Amino acid sequence: MDLTLLYRGPLASCDYDCPYCPFGKRRDTPGQLRADRAALERFTAWAAAQDDRLAVLFTPWGEGLTRSWYRDAIVRLSRMPHVRRVAIQTNLSGRTSWLADADRAKAALWCTFHPGQTPYDRFLARTRELTSLGVRFSVGIVGLPEHLAAARRLRADLPDGHYLWINAAEGHTYSDDEAARWTALDPLFPFSRHPHSSAGLPCRTGESVISVDGDGTVRRCHFVRDTLGNLYDGSFRTALAPRPCPLAVCDCHIGYVHLESLPLYDVFAGGVLERIPAPTSTHLSTRALPVLP
Repeated sequence: MDLTLLYRGPLASCDYDCPYCPFGKRRDTPGQLRADRAALERFTAWAAAQDDRLAVLFTPWGEGLTRSWYRDAIVRLSRMPHVRRVAIQTNLSGRTSWLADADRAKAALWCTFHPGQTPYDRFLARTRELTSLGVRFSVGIVGLPEHLAAARRLRADLPDGHYLWINAAEGHTYSDDEAARWTALDPLFPFSRHPHSSAGLPCRTGESVISVDGDGTVRRCHFVRDTLGNLYDGSFRTALAPRPCPLAVCDCHIGYVHLESLPLYDVFAGGVLERIPAPTSTHLSTRALPVLP
């Protein structure tokens, strides 16, 4: 079986305090951090014991890479023969040298720049470190009007061929002129601009893609609360099957990328988890993109 897992443990602390962040952050206590570490180590041990071909995306409520156990898990998972990809969403605030120990053909980062939370030059230096290490990564920014200048600067300064994605800001309505400015930076912005009608449409979640929390509870995705079973007792396996989306709309990339009604598995072929488009995607501009392994 080829299985993609979206893992989100109990970690909810972050070193940033973005006013537009939709996640309810907390200051994790030492006990909560120990619980998160134990949950992640259990998940990694489960992955090591599997015969399935796995891909893992960590989508923490907080910032994972400031915690040693997330860095260790990514290195360990990347070196498992049956793991084809391991990626994490990150603000890229921490050091990157630890990635030298990972299998960089498998490990990848989905990086977000947050203006006002970190100096621009420091963030850009991190991306250059990743490039020198040969690490796969995408970079993006939330499409708020006050972020446009920073996004344009990023597009100009990022290493040639690296994709810059723009997330539509939650609750923000874009005029056609505004959308055109963002689309000039990210040709795929139209997929993010409006929520996607999804009710009754086929989706890979619940069949080849699942969401897992720290206790091992399995759901089809982060946005549908119905449970499919538990990872650790194997009860989820009998529930894996094609099923239509039960929600009216899907408005988050980590959800709608898996809709079969959209062409995004072709657009991001080889880089779905880390949000890196295929270099041959017809939805992109003529700007060169790296060839994916």
